[in-house]
Amino acid sequence: MAVSDLTIGFDADDTLWHNEVIFEQTHERYRALLARYHDASTVDRTLFATEMRNLELYGYGIKGFTLSAIETAIELTGGQITADEIRHLIELGRDMLAHPVSLLDGVSETLAALAPHHRLVLITKGDLRDQERKLTKSGLAAHFQHIEIVSEKDPAAYRRLFTRHGIAPARFLMVGNSLKSDILPVLALGGSGVHIPYHITWEAEHATPPPDHPGRLFRLGHVRELPGVVESWAGSLDLGA
Repeated sequence: MAVSDLTIGFDADDTLWHNEVIFEQTHERYRALLARYHDASTVDRTLFATEMRNLELYGYGIKGFTLSAIETAIELTGGQITADEIRHLIELGRDMLAHPVSLLDGVSETLAALAPHHRLVLITKGDLRDQERKLTKSGLAAHFQHIEIVSEKDPAAYRRLFTRHGIAPARFLMVGNSLKSDILPVLALGGSGVHIPYHITWEAEHATPPPDHPGRLFRLGHVRELPGVVESWAGSLDLGA
């Protein structure tokens, strides 16, 4: 069966598999470690500020998070944190990197239904080695014609991707849980987006919802709804051709 000229991009973390819940579990253990020094809100606020300050140097992902967590712990304890406690923080990061990949419900079936008919592209940001590890363990790699692991997901990154793969923005649909990274940049370039929220959103990914873009912006509650939306979207493009 011929593959259409439509391209569907997929985010990875919290769109295909669970990710933010792993960070939240680690945050709970981190707060407990520092509880004798500061309350949870102070720990959270200071750690987030450190992550944002270090983002340009470390990028996204568990390794950068771990380094920021250690730096924050030294700051919040006035340098009193012990070597054993720092070792514990390193172990928390290692546990996150070794965590099993758990797919969201319906992802495997949805990709299997779409892949024979459309070009699928995985577009994710974060640490290269960790993202490659998760993709391999997920068993989903064969569904994608291209894999893109980028340092940031902004209009410039998507524009480069479109050029590299010969993708017409008007015939591109991006699926993801983050308005900031997955939806808004693509809409700005003339593409379409499907927002499927995850139940936890990292503070750095918060964004003001865009106005309605009839026929170009779709909001779903579950990935199993996606094939129907793709069919409708593709049909509207054919009618407008």
